[in-house]
Order: sequence, then structure tokens, then C-alpha cells
Amino acid sequence: MLDLRVLCSLLLSITLPAMAGGSAEEDALMLADETPDTVVKTQSDWRVFTEASLGQVSLRQNTGATTNADTQRVSVDVLYDKKLSPELRAVFSDRLDVSRESGAPGEQSDTINTLKEAYLSWQPNDSQVFTAGRVNARYGVAQGYNPTDFFREGANRSLVSVDPNSIRENRLGTGMLRWQTMWAGGSLTATIAPKLADSPNNASWSPDLGSTNNRTRWLVAASQQLGNGLNPQFLLFGDDRQSAQLGLNLSTMLSDTTVGYVEWSGGRMKSLAAQALPLSTVVEQDESFRSRMASGFTYTSAQKVSLTAEYQYDGAAPDQGQWNALRNGSQVDYGRYRLTVRDRMELTTRQAALVRLGWADAFVNKLDLAAMMQVNLDDQSRLTWLEARYRWDRTELALQWQLN
Repeated sequence: MLDLRVLCSLLLSITLPAMAGGSAEEDALMLADETPDTVVKTQSDWRVFTEASLGQVSLRQNTGATTNADTQRVSVDVLYDKKLSPELRAVFSDRLDVSRESGAPGEQSDTINTLKEAYLSWQPNDSQVFTAGRVNARYGVAQGYNPTDFFREGANRSLVSVDPNSIRENRLGTGMLRWQTMWAGGSLTATIAPKLADSPNNASWSPDLGSTNNRTRWLVAASQQLGNGLNPQFLLFGDDRQSAQLGLNLSTMLSDTTVGYVEWSGGRMKSLAAQALPLSTVVEQDESFRSRMASGFTYTSAQKVSLTAEYQYDGAAPDQGQWNALRNGSQVDYGRYRLTVRDRMELTTRQAALVRLGWADAFVNKLDLAAMMQVNLDDQSRLTWLEARYRWDRTELALQWQLN
């Protein structure tokens, strides 16, 4: 059984905004007529981001044996965002990951395309917006675990980083119809995501509607700023699989340098083990009110150093005793449970903690350092992730190290 995973990778990222323009003769006439004070740069509707990664993975078995594998990955991320008219907006966002791994166990390659977003948005006036299509609807104020991010289930086709920001950004959108109305300091949003397919499709170029729209789901979210930096959001979510779930997002300024936050969801549901193993006679098939929560703070100094500390709780996950029984029981059941947790982006056990440290322009300008540790408080296992990233105008170079 695997007990250690070390991943080191070197990434080169390039952002290529497409340039809008006409013929060379038209451009020359425009330059001749303009002075440096009147030249206006037109922002393109397109953005192309490419990333190349080289790395090595080291796996240590309980027997003491260690195997190494070399990894290579090329990713292309495309975004198109255009105003078709003063009221109508079109958005298309797609990511392609081509990866290869070679080493002692053999060689394998994979190509995965992720259709992140494809939707039309109509805004007939300043207070209302109607949206139809595939939307990456992200909810939650916490940094590492988001119990109110109800549309995250099944959305990650390709995990290229354990960084929570990358996981939330590089995922499938959900096919939905959404209406939003806004007023001073608040908003109300109603969303319905209909069933569009029966099951997931792992084919490389599939839009994979079965992962995000395999049942009908709906969400109502309302927020209102109450002053003094207090801005709560209330959510009500429902689907065909379980009872309606309540949600709350709350963030506030604790001081000039510190933001505190609480994210909570709750409702009647079966435990994660029962959902993963519905036919098991060992796991109790109970249904009761369960809560999930993440709470913490982020401190930012004048030296561009930020520190986040977060406590995470999932009442549907196994406690320490249940977790030990699951690990020591059927390996088939254990594997199914782990796959369910990964697919739904839930906590593996009941309690966890996250600490993240970031330093922008560290030591020299344009050098960013980041460190993150996720700790399972029930079995003391942990994940550590470090990154050093240097930024040019359109290119970034990063070195990452990860230990499980």
C-alpha cells in the first residue's frame, strides 16, 4: 500500500492575448494621426494561456521499495468573452491537458478536454441578468473546503494542482438557467440545472454533461451587505437525491489587516459512506440532519505577506472510529469511498485544518512564494505543497513541490 507521494514539477506558463487590428495600411494611417497621448489600446476578446510542465513522482511502498516516474504535461486554456450588443454577452472557456508519465511501472498518456464555460448572458437593465448555458457557478468564502459550493460535484476532469484556486477554476461548468436581480448592497439569484445525461463520460473530448447534469438541481441565493464589512449570503439548494440543504456564507473585517469568514451548510442526508456504498450491510444506511462547515481568517501585512488558517468539519464524513473500520475492512469498499469523496470534493474524514502562507514580491520584485499544508485531524495524515513563481509580463516560471 502506498504511504508516501512526492511530486516535484517545473512549469512554464505563457499568456497570449489575441491582438485586434486591421490591415497594415490602416494601422499606419491610424498611427500617423495619433499622438502618444491619444493612442488607445483595445483589449482583445480572446485570451490564450499555455503551460508546459516537467516533473518527477516518487512513490514509497510500505515494503520500503520506491519507484520513480517522470511526468510531462502541456495545457492550453482559451477564454473568449465578448459583448455582442450592449445587452448581450457571450462567454466561452475551454482547457486541454495532454499528459504523459513514464517510469518503472511503464508508460501512460492521457488527453482530457474540459469545457469550463459556454453561455449567453442577457442584461436588459442595470438590475437584472439572465444567463443560459454552461456556467462555472462557484460559491463559498472559505479557502480550502467549500460546503456551499453545491455545483462542484463531478466537475473536475483533470486535477493538475492541489492548489484550491486551481481546482475551483479549472473545472467543468454546469448546464443551467440563471436569473439574478441586484439592488444597492444586495442581490437575489435563482438557478435551475436540469438533467441532461444519465452518467459521466470519460472520453477525452466529451463535454461530459453526465458528470455535472445527471439529475435536476436548483439553487436560490440571497445576499445583503449589513455595513461594517459584514456581508452575509443565504442559500437554499435542492436536488433529486436528497432533502433541501441550507447554506450560509459570512465574511467580515476583524481589523484593517484581517478578514474572518464562516461557511456552513446543513440538511438531512445520508453519510458519505452510505452514499458511496448504498448496498453495504456493514455501513449504516441512516439519514439525519448533518452539518458541514469551514471557518478561518486571512491576515495580510504591509509587506504583501498573507496568512490563512482554516478549520474544516464534515458531519457526513466518518469519525475516527468509523474511518479506522473503513480502512481495515474491504479494500473494494474503501476504494469506492475514496473515489466518491474525490468526485464530490468532500473531506475524507470528519475534521481537517488548512494553513496557507503567501508572499508576493518576496525578496525581489515579481517573485511570489506560497506554501500550504492540509492536515487530517482524525488520522494525522497531511499534504504539503510549496511553490516559487517568477512573473514576467506574459510569461511565468514556477517550481512546485508536493508531499503526501
